[in-house]
Amino acid sequence: MFAPSPRGHSLGVPVDAPVLRPTRAGWPVYAERPRRRTRQFVADVAVLAWVAVVASLAVLLHDAVLTLQGPGRQIGAAGTQVRDTFSGAADTASGVPFIGEDLARALSGGARAGEDIVAAGDQQIAAVQALATGTAWTVALLAIVPVVAAWLWFRVRWMIAARAVLALRDGLSGGVGDADLLALRALVHATPRRLARVPDAAIGWRRGDPHVLSRLAALELARLGLRAPTLVRAPGGGVPSGALSDEPDDAAEATPGRLSRVDPDERWGDTPPSPGPSGTQTS
Repeated sequence: MFAPSPRGHSLGVPVDAPVLRPTRAGWPVYAERPRRRTRQFVADVAVLAWVAVVASLAVLLHDAVLTLQGPGRQIGAAGTQVRDTFSGAADTASGVPFIGEDLARALSGGARAGEDIVAAGDQQIAAVQALATGTAWTVALLAIVPVVAAWLWFRVRWMIAARAVLALRDGLSGGVGDADLLALRALVHATPRRLARVPDAAIGWRRGDPHVLSRLAALELARLGLRAPTLVRAPGGGVPSGALSDEPDDAAEATPGRLSRVDPDERWGDTPPSPGPSGTQTS
């Protein structure tokens, strides 16, 4: 959450500027806001359902193509019958006196022809098997890979962006720069329509106005479906009216607070301190 920074005066930043308290951010899987989280969950279920449906259709297609193995099996069965018939006849003919060996040799040729028929049937069966497997895998990959690739692209891209924003929101470095960078991301990524709801967004960001920073941070967090922390003033002050809320539009449309009177150049340390009452420069 936001917490006051004891270094605010030394950096030339208003005492109520948002400074982020250090925590530890992991890899988010789902958004924190219910609406975005529901959309992500529905997308995940839809992708899983699509993969299951396509896989089932691929199996059905595989089984349908395998029915083309019927003729090959019939050819193999016929070849087996021819081979067995001629082999049996050759064995019987071998016992005939005088001409038995020649007759058995002639019948053995028919047995070999039967073996060739069996081999042709097996080749047809193997070809149909390869066709069925290749067709099923081709259909499955063409239907699944683009959908899963697009889903992974958006999912991983969101996780990377959300982790970076969470690191800024939860203040891994514990400095005022985290809040500034979070607001800067809003200036870069937010749509013009949303930025128009934050009065003087760019000027307020340069001056470090806590109300503008809080609203810009709310826009960036809401863009990724993340909750906004609460802006806290330094000790002795109340919570500013521009505190972050879970609804970015409410935060953006709130009454703008008074911009800080700290010069933007002085804030970044580009302007030397003003002379003191005695004409000497203050430290």
